[in-house]
Amino acid sequence: MAIKIKAPAFPESIADGEVAAWHKSEGDSVSRDELIVEIETDKVVLEVLAPQDGVITKILVREGDTVESQQPLATLEEGKAATKKTQESPALTVSADEDKQALSSDLLGPAARQLVEEHKLDTREISGTGKNGRITKEDILKYMKSRESLPAETPSRPELATPVIEKVPVGPSGERVERRVPMTRMRAKIAERLLAASQETAMLSTFNEVNMAPVMALRSKYKEQFEKTHNGTRLGFMGFFVKAACEALKRFPAVNASLDGSDVVYHGYQDIGVAVSTDGGLVVPVMRDADFMSLADVEAAIRDMGLRARDNKLTIDDMTGGTFTVTNGGVFGSLLSTPILNPPQTGILGMHKIQDRPMAVNGEVVVLPMMYLALTYDHRIIDGKTAVQFLVAIKDLIEDPARIILQL
Repeated sequence: MAIKIKAPAFPESIADGEVAAWHKSEGDSVSRDELIVEIETDKVVLEVLAPQDGVITKILVREGDTVESQQPLATLEEGKAATKKTQESPALTVSADEDKQALSSDLLGPAARQLVEEHKLDTREISGTGKNGRITKEDILKYMKSRESLPAETPSRPELATPVIEKVPVGPSGERVERRVPMTRMRAKIAERLLAASQETAMLSTFNEVNMAPVMALRSKYKEQFEKTHNGTRLGFMGFFVKAACEALKRFPAVNASLDGSDVVYHGYQDIGVAVSTDGGLVVPVMRDADFMSLADVEAAIRDMGLRARDNKLTIDDMTGGTFTVTNGGVFGSLLSTPILNPPQTGILGMHKIQDRPMAVNGEVVVLPMMYLALTYDHRIIDGKTAVQFLVAIKDLIEDPARIILQL
């Protein structure tokens, strides 16, 4: 019995997608729930799995083709999965190494495939640690590091990992070399949204600075006990800022609002988006009802979102909604920046690098670990007074973390 393998049902916010990579070819056998093809949308990469055991009889779209919601991608002849037959002719005999190479290539995701192609790696030498033996980006980076091709150590927190950037090779005798690469659908959509935000909103930023010594002392005192109590969840700084933002949003609902045409929608809940850097670009997965989450829940959710973003496992539901966004450029060394709004949200909080600076305290100069904070807001809805008071509320909560617990 022939079955149509279709593209996933896209939500209204996504019109279509692009075929990123086929992991199976015509004539290949597949097992139920085995990865067949990946579809890249404006927000996430979606995996299409085999609905039944069978054999791929025909592929209807190619890599790079644009597909719509529920569009047929291939036909599957239902039945017991069997190994693809090879010809007995010596000229067509496939060696064990070549067969392993083909198998490894089928187990590559888009980010991993790009690294393999750019660095001309032999996947037969790389062990996959992903689901069903898939080779992840981390596997390739580890392999490259073992060959001393990647001297810099990758960050321990995958959600904050810096994308690998390949240098353009320099030709002989100073020849000027260029390399043209098509912009991915996700990158193009990010560019479109950033441009729209700058053109369609009245963005304005206000700044303040916060003394991180109280939070750092609290974290230093309890981080080991916190990790043991909460099953390995680490106590970071983001959790404090997310919880402080939730409390401040309750006091200043305009910062938690969104603009819908000529109407202002005030949200009675706090769905906090956390900006995550990936190879494909900046994505903003959302924590629903963050105001009801504990500090440990927030930290665990942030790590989970970072891991899934790295492995292209975020769903469209993870990326939609959100009433406020927090972004941390400090992990990359940024001292000060003006974050761009994530429409239709009206506010975004920017965290930055913690740096020791001399501060005047009670008439004396004291060196304190300080962080600049930036709040970018839509001036059409939020007045300057409200924005400044909101940022001061964040500052007060961080400088006295007990207020977050006591909701003072």
